[in-house]
Amino acid sequence: MRFCFAYWFLNGLILMLNTVYSSSIKPNILFVVIDDLKPILGCYGDSKAYTPNIDNLASKSFVFTNTYAQQALCAPSRNSFLTSRRPNSLHLFDFNSYWRETVGNFTTIPQYFKEHGYHTYSIGKIFHPGISSNFSDDQPYSWSQKPFHPKSIEYENSRLCINNDGSLGQNLICPVAVEYQPLGTLPDIESTKEAIHFLKKNKQEPFFLAVGFHKPHIPFRIPQQFLDFHPLSNVSLPQNRFRPSLLPTVSWNPWIDIRKREDIKKLNIAFPYGPMPDETIKKIIQAYYASVTYTDHLLGRLLSIIDLNNTIVVLTSDHGWSLGEHGEFAKYSNFEEATRVPLIIHVPHMTQKRVHSLVELVDLFPTLVDLADVSKPLKICPRNVTQLDTCTEGTSLLPVMKNDKIKGKTAVFTQYPRPGVYSTWYPDSDKPSLNEIRIMGYSIKTKRYRYCEWVQFNRTNFKPDWNKVVARELYYHIIDPKEDLNLSDRSDGQLKHIMGRLRQKLLKGWRHCRMDSLTKKTKN
Repeated sequence: MRFCFAYWFLNGLILMLNTVYSSSIKPNILFVVIDDLKPILGCYGDSKAYTPNIDNLASKSFVFTNTYAQQALCAPSRNSFLTSRRPNSLHLFDFNSYWRETVGNFTTIPQYFKEHGYHTYSIGKIFHPGISSNFSDDQPYSWSQKPFHPKSIEYENSRLCINNDGSLGQNLICPVAVEYQPLGTLPDIESTKEAIHFLKKNKQEPFFLAVGFHKPHIPFRIPQQFLDFHPLSNVSLPQNRFRPSLLPTVSWNPWIDIRKREDIKKLNIAFPYGPMPDETIKKIIQAYYASVTYTDHLLGRLLSIIDLNNTIVVLTSDHGWSLGEHGEFAKYSNFEEATRVPLIIHVPHMTQKRVHSLVELVDLFPTLVDLADVSKPLKICPRNVTQLDTCTEGTSLLPVMKNDKIKGKTAVFTQYPRPGVYSTWYPDSDKPSLNEIRIMGYSIKTKRYRYCEWVQFNRTNFKPDWNKVVARELYYHIIDPKEDLNLSDRSDGQLKHIMGRLRQKLLKGWRHCRMDSLTKKTKN
């Protein structure tokens, strides 16, 4: 009898100690940001993609199918999701300011984890380099050690691309032999080696390792052999490769940075609406897909040494990229092609599934806090207050990950600035500086619709004038998922009613569209 009691007591004690010990162990975090990556991945149903390593990770993870950036431009997007503040709150719509100096001392994701016992390290492009991260990648706030930038990145825009006549050019499409490149390497190869070195040699745990891959950002300077995975004969043109007739001029992205590349400049395409030749579109698509395959290959090397049993892995992008849809290229718009991104989250010991709820990149911060259980859940930032305490303008995704009955947000929000109604080279319509912004396009996306309103914007007080509307767009995704038919000018009474409802939701903003426990479905 005594033996039985002692046996059960001892087993109970061991179980309790194991529970306490396991709950005190913090998971490692690998945070992967792939620059300019739209969801052209096998795990997102793209049959032409070759991404075996990302697909394998997805098979063990949560795959979010409807994730959106808050602005389709590198610096504003990255600073937005790394602080969980929206562009209007950061007052950052370009590359030319540092939020800690101009708005508030907002906490970042890595900073928060550093303050909660994590060793944080940045490799490659996480924050956008330059003034938007204080020329330091937000050091020393966010990182436990000096961020790593590959040395070969300084050659990224050099004349290293081989033309048909054997000369060298500063081209958009730039397959290369790696051994003949400066330093005998490429930036993402360097970053991958550094990440592997950190994982093998450094024993700081728990760690928050952020790895930012540059590709598929232009130029498409990648190893030649990755084009072989995507033969030109297998590349098809987008059906909607022409500018929609009902598209407002202010919506148009004239892809100026593409036009500046020497191989594209030789085509002498009329600005701003001249069409890209079909053969060139196919080569751009091939190069983009090949760049994604190249990044997938490097990521596979990194994932091969990660212990997924004690590591949360997040894979996402800062925004999407148009590949000829609507006659546009690059980002710089509110279209689905520019704003929708992949989001894959692997959580040890949680089952994998696809999540179709509407998600925003500002949701990453509160989600990681909840998944790692490093503190109490983040509070929602108060309205009209410069909040210096840590808070979020997103929503934790943990509820929709755990409970299929929770429907999530009723809408997500994106925005994009313009210097004027028409496309201009100077000022740059795609990348206006703050002092050049006169119009802001605010977009709300629901399950069925995207509604966008372009309004005059006061760049001094950072407020839109909703009474001065420049243009509107309305797309019904059930019948028009590619957003080719702008319905905003239709006289149909029902459409006007729908547009009115969407406008009210847009004006009320993100606070009225957050997920609550067991959120009801919306008709929109």
